[in-house]
Amino acid sequence: MLKVQIIPLTILLTVLVSCQPKQRQKRVPSPNIIYILADDLGYGDVGFNGQSKFATPNIDKLAAEGMVFTQHYSGSTVCAPSRSALLTGMHTGHTPIRGNKEVEPEGQYPMPDSTYTLSEMLKEAGYKTGVFGKWGLGYPGSEGDPNLQGFDEFYGYNCQRLAHHYYPYHLWHNQEKVILNGNKGKNQNDYAADLIHDEALKFIDDNKHSAFFMFYASPIPHAELLLPEKYIDPFKGKFLPEKSYKGVDEGEGYRQGPYGSQENSHAAFAAMVTLLDRQVGDISEKLEELGIADNTIIVFTSDNGPHQEGGADPDYFDSNGIFKGYKRDLYEGGIHVPMIVKWPQIIEAGSSTDHISAFWDVMPTFADIAGVDFNKKIDGISFLPTLTGKGDQKKHDYLYWEFHEKGGRIAVRKGKWKAVKYNVAKKTNAEPELYDLRKDPEETQNLASEFPDVVKEMKEIMKSARTESEVFQFSAPTYLNVD
Repeated sequence: MLKVQIIPLTILLTVLVSCQPKQRQKRVPSPNIIYILADDLGYGDVGFNGQSKFATPNIDKLAAEGMVFTQHYSGSTVCAPSRSALLTGMHTGHTPIRGNKEVEPEGQYPMPDSTYTLSEMLKEAGYKTGVFGKWGLGYPGSEGDPNLQGFDEFYGYNCQRLAHHYYPYHLWHNQEKVILNGNKGKNQNDYAADLIHDEALKFIDDNKHSAFFMFYASPIPHAELLLPEKYIDPFKGKFLPEKSYKGVDEGEGYRQGPYGSQENSHAAFAAMVTLLDRQVGDISEKLEELGIADNTIIVFTSDNGPHQEGGADPDYFDSNGIFKGYKRDLYEGGIHVPMIVKWPQIIEAGSSTDHISAFWDVMPTFADIAGVDFNKKIDGISFLPTLTGKGDQKKHDYLYWEFHEKGGRIAVRKGKWKAVKYNVAKKTNAEPELYDLRKDPEETQNLASEFPDVVKEMKEIMKSARTESEVFQFSAPTYLNVD
């Protein structure tokens, strides 16, 4: 792990003040934007995509009132690079953060200060900006700190590893380390997901008279599968045969990454997604209560496919729907995610689209919505014409992903074709697999031998679609040898 020197608070505050970007004076635009990002929620974990073992009525209501994207992709198959793609408008061949690289004692490798983020863009356009939940793009006080990446307000976990735990010893409110005394020792009294949710609702309340952008980076339903008994009790005994998980409940590693035990993993998972659904409903109700629902866009999605950690059982719940693969895979199950956009009076209720889109499209879309004159070089394409039904919708020539763990993995989607290549850092002679997603969304029939010209084109894209990152690098000679 990278050793990092902790910056004294007095120095940190001075840096924060001096490094704040200059604000351009612009009119406050509308509408408000709320982007809800679930953590490791699978495509099939929501009712509108076929989940039948438990209900998600509030998320389904959002889908019924908005537009469902059936061909939407996350930025990556794990947390930090997926968020990096979202906030920079660049896929993992270009975005600076391409993996979950840890630092000690807390946090991940920081997004560079030179990065221009979605939050900075909207802040410059006059929005009040807040992020609530899990960050993972820079340790406290680093150049990747959320307050230095365009967010006025931050409450939650800075560190993804510590966000494994729902009863942590502390959270962060901007630069203040908030000690959770109710979780001292082995106590479980301060449930982080509830605390984060309360602060998010407060942010909406505090900014009801301003245009605001809220990035709700929920820690749910990522492992560990722990939550208050009042939430899990109604589900016990309903998902048989039950699955138990023995984790780390004391000693070395306790609440430092390894997951806690759960005797009722199925019940806990259903309860956790139910809690997420209830929180989505709370946000909708808050907007109605304040009279700003009609002027607020809500986006709901997930950062990657379902995980298999801490007692999670995605096969039991059909969490990835028809798709093959899980979190850390570049098959559809790892990156094909649910997405809803609700925009009252603009988006047709109950509509859906098969427009192929990805996280890096969110930044240019929000730029169009906010009226920002955007001229940065990014990979994203605005899908505003799809939302409004007006104008010509541009389409991607291709989508690209790379993943730096498990021997290195890359994937390209171009139209109906999807190429996937594993072990790129180990096997110089490995050939890509090729799938026709239009006929075979389950990726069961590898057609590489039947369409060599398509494979050749995909290999050329794999060569050209990336630039090297000083932080996350494949072994270049091995990686580029895809012939």
